[in-house]
Amino acid sequence: MRRFDMVKTVQLVLLIVFTAVALLAVFRDPELYSLIATNMAAKVISVILWMTLGVSFLFLLYDFNSYADMRRENMELDNAVYSDALTGIANRYSVDAYIGQSLGKPLPEDMGAVTIDMTNLGEINKVKGHSGGDLAIQAFAAILQNAAGRAAFIGRNGGNKFVVIFRDCTDARIERFLEKVAALTDERNTSQPDAPIKYSAGTAFNEGGKAETVNELIALSDRRAWEARPKQWPGVQ
Repeated sequence: MRRFDMVKTVQLVLLIVFTAVALLAVFRDPELYSLIATNMAAKVISVILWMTLGVSFLFLLYDFNSYADMRRENMELDNAVYSDALTGIANRYSVDAYIGQSLGKPLPEDMGAVTIDMTNLGEINKVKGHSGGDLAIQAFAAILQNAAGRAAFIGRNGGNKFVVIFRDCTDARIERFLEKVAALTDERNTSQPDAPIKYSAGTAFNEGGKAETVNELIALSDRRAWEARPKQWPGVQ
């Protein structure tokens, strides 16, 4: 599409330049202007040429408009394929694609992963219905985005499971993230005490031989999130 955009832009620029040069030549040459004005054949040829330029300009505008529509449709398609329809963050397909980019590569030393499970989504669905559960998922996704900022990859890796992947990661950064998640969740639960969000979290970073790939790092954080769940399902953290 970039090549198409470049070609059409060059065509439009050349058309404008040639049209401007032709107009300038006609109006700066009195003899040529007089010939066109008085000679029927020259007048007909000029009209045909100007009509051709005008039609070409209209078709170029149409191409640009069609290209803009095409780009918008492709963006919407990408959003539908790669984004979770409920929360707008990356969906499971995107998480798999993100992991797939690192297949066969060693785990970056500065990469950390946090898996977070909403442990009481079933309870919220019973109390508030599935629409209330969807609102809770949306709220929790917003909390994670707010806590992680733009530098982290955030995905919904299942119905009640989220994964956050940090680059340039440190233990302190993960700790700050979890503290902010806890504070924002408490704030949300205070405003909606009848359907509080409860969760468990597992982290993995700088694990040595325990995780040698991105997939293993996320799997380790997932296992630790499961181990951190309350013993009774669905429980209270």
